[in-house]
Amino acid sequence: MSHKTVDTSGLSCPQPLMMVKEALEESKDEFEAIIDTEVARENITRFLENEDVDFEIEPEGDNYIFHINS
Repeated sequence: MSHKTVDTSGLSCPQPLMMVKEALEESKDEFEAIIDTEVARENITRFLENEDVDFEIEPEGDNYIFHINS
């Protein structure tokens, strides 16, 4: 079982959100998403909360690491 990471660094909205949505649909396990903008963090947080997805956010330098349980 490999641990999937979705790296959205350097991308502007809506690309990070679309990548997380796609990974959530495809993944059966926990995965990480690397987010580097505040707007993307807010949008992805709102989406995951609306979908009732279990997740945690870990600040790491200028990035946010989302630990998402699909």
